Amino acid sequence: MFEATGREPMVRGRVSALKRLVETLGLLTCAAVLVGAVHAQERFPSGPIDIVTHASPGGGTDTTARTLLIGAREALGTDIAVIPRTGGGGIVAMSYVANRPRDGHTVLAITPTHLFAIARGQGPLTIDDLVPVARATDDPLVITVRSDSGIDDIEDLIALGRERPIKWGSTQVGSIDHVAGAVFAQVAGTELAVVPFAGGGEIVTNLMGGSIDAAALNLTEALQQIERGEFSALAVMAGERIEALPDTPTTVELGYDATFSTVRGYVVLRGTDEASIEILEQGLLAAMDHPSYLAYLDGAGLSRSAVAGREAWGEQLEQLYGDARQAMIDLGIIQP
Repeated sequence: MFEATGREPMVRGRVSALKRLVETLGLLTCAAVLVGAVHAQERFPSGPIDIVTHASPGGGTDTTARTLLIGAREALGTDIAVIPRTGGGGIVAMSYVANRPRDGHTVLAITPTHLFAIARGQGPLTIDDLVPVARATDDPLVITVRSDSGIDDIEDLIALGRERPIKWGSTQVGSIDHVAGAVFAQVAGTELAVVPFAGGGEIVTNLMGGSIDAAALNLTEALQQIERGEFSALAVMAGERIEALPDTPTTVELGYDATFSTVRGYVVLRGTDEASIEILEQGLLAAMDHPSYLAYLDGAGLSRSAVAGREAWGEQLEQLYGDARQAMIDLGIIQP
């Protein structure tokens, strides 16, 4: 049996002091971690931001992204660049983004073309990998021919396709403009042969040169040539006429149920910090409220109402993916 001594209170006092020291150090460590986390959030963006596109220069997706840069640099306080990664109907761009850090500094410009590729099971991403940030445009497809082609209306084009396949310009096999053409040909009872190009800019060049007969061009890609009289707009692939082309009928009013639009928006990959996504969303929305971007929308005949934040964009992204998958099932491109 141990005998109590006068040293026992002293030992207990030292243990209590040590315990208080450990607790204090623990609190200080937690505080340091919290402060560090706050500072990390405040530091975003901590470097340049890349907007990765799948389109060649001059196309609607490229032009939209480059116009966005002016206001985005101001809003986010950092340098931002457009990084084209063309090919594979968006697969090359998605593969590039998949191999980048998920830290908010790499943003993917996405269109239905990417969703068609994902629905086909191509590329490294699934629909669940995409985290919406903001929607930028809703750019209707317009069935377009060269003005001196001898094709005066949609019935002339359909008749041509019954004589021989229409040489139809498309960004990629399986892209939205390919599927739009295939669906139109199916409901109109005509034939087309897809001629793929790297982007909308190349389609415009080849349509101008007569290498192809027709294409479903975005309004942003075709409007200037239509206004100059170089291209003729045969039909807008929509349910209602658009303000920029009030005299051009829609496919629906002509009796052909084929409606397609290139909705453009921006996403990051799942795993990106939530605080960084919020900063990106607010920065991109501010950029799309910049006078330069609004002037671009107005000049291209696009509606300002297409600009939206992540909630509305996320809901539409899911719908667009479902529509893309169903269209390819109906065409026999993929199995249900």
